[in-house]
Amino acid sequence: MIFSISISTMFKNTLKIRLLALIGLLFVSAASVANTEGDRLLGFWFTENDNATVEIYREGDGYFGRIVALKNPLYADDTTTGLAGQAKVDRNNPDPDKQDFPIVGLNLLRGFAYIGNNKWRKGKIYDPENGKDYDCNIKLKSDGTLSVRGYIGLALFGRTTIWRRTISPEE
Repeated sequence: MIFSISISTMFKNTLKIRLLALIGLLFVSAASVANTEGDRLLGFWFTENDNATVEIYREGDGYFGRIVALKNPLYADDTTTGLAGQAKVDRNNPDPDKQDFPIVGLNLLRGFAYIGNNKWRKGKIYDPENGKDYDCNIKLKSDGTLSVRGYIGLALFGRTTIWRRTISPEE
């Protein structure tokens, strides 16, 4: 009788361990699928009017984007700033220490989280034209374009731009 009790106890403990391992595997698999779906955002995108190329990348669980190329990377000859022919810089940044940073390489998108259904939320977008940060939502549309909506407070009060996928500017 003692022998049968210890086999029964051993069987129950083994079953518990297997069940816990299976639950752990399911959590890891679910997280992996979410990352794979969220990674559809990764790559190179033309901003509206093809003024810039943005590379969207993942860092940890967040999605970020930096400007990697500009249609017109230099200030025009007719500029009144004395910067004619020079590389464009972040001169509208409210932080004077950052106003000499080049636009190419600038982090435009920060901290997006994939929430499913081809949507990324809780991120920020920086507008180098006015030096302001905005809350932002991104949606990958069925035609393969990105709907990028920057707003203050409520998404209802904002502006949407459409970005198109492209290849790396080096290719």
